[in-house]
Parts: sequence; C-alpha cells; structure tokens
Amino acid sequence: MPHFVVEYSRGIADDAGLGQVMDQLVAAGVESGCMQLADIKVRATPYDHYRLAQPGQTFIHVTVSLLEGRSDAVKAGLAVIVRDKLDALLSEVTSISIDIRDMNPVAYKKRLLA
Repeated sequence: MPHFVVEYSRGIADDAGLGQVMDQLVAAGVESGCMQLADIKVRATPYDHYRLAQPGQTFIHVTVSLLEGRSDAVKAGLAVIVRDKLDALLSEVTSISIDIRDMNPVAYKKRLLA
C-alpha cells in the first residue's frame, strides 16, 4: 500500500520509457510526504483500443489508491506533484489525469509471503 495504477495509450511510454514513468511516480509519492518508499507499488497497463475526442490523441491516467485518512489537501498536493512530474516527462501527451482514491481499511485485505 499505496498503489499507483497507470493506464496509458500504447506508445507514449516509448518516448521516455515506462521505467522512467514508474520511477517518477515513486518519486512523487515520496516527495508528497504521505507515503514511504518501501510501501509504494506501481503497475501499468497499455491500451491499444481507446477513443478520445480527436483521432491521434494520447493519454495517461494514474489512479492512486491510499488507505483512507489523508486530508483533501494532502491528496490534492499528491495529485499536483504526480501531474507535474508526468507533464515534464511526457509533454507531448494530449491528456494527463490523476485520480486519488480512498480505500476502506475494513474492506481492503492482502496477503504477503514472508
């Protein structure tokens, strides 16, 4: 916990490298002060089929799932840091969006191998 889930139009990560995108998301999480490096998880899924307003447009959308309890100001700050880091790395991408979600700690369950 926390989880960064990246959805993007295939090909955009080729410009900067998906590894760099993921590194910037981790850096944003740490910089925000609301999460620890060891806790951050990042996964990414490219999309071959999608529809935007105009043909040829591209997108990257990041959903950040956090256990509830952080203030709106903290979540807004994280969203701005993520957006700015992605904008600097992927300036040609048509749409960059970030959604910060609260996870209910009662309903969230996980299993880890030691």
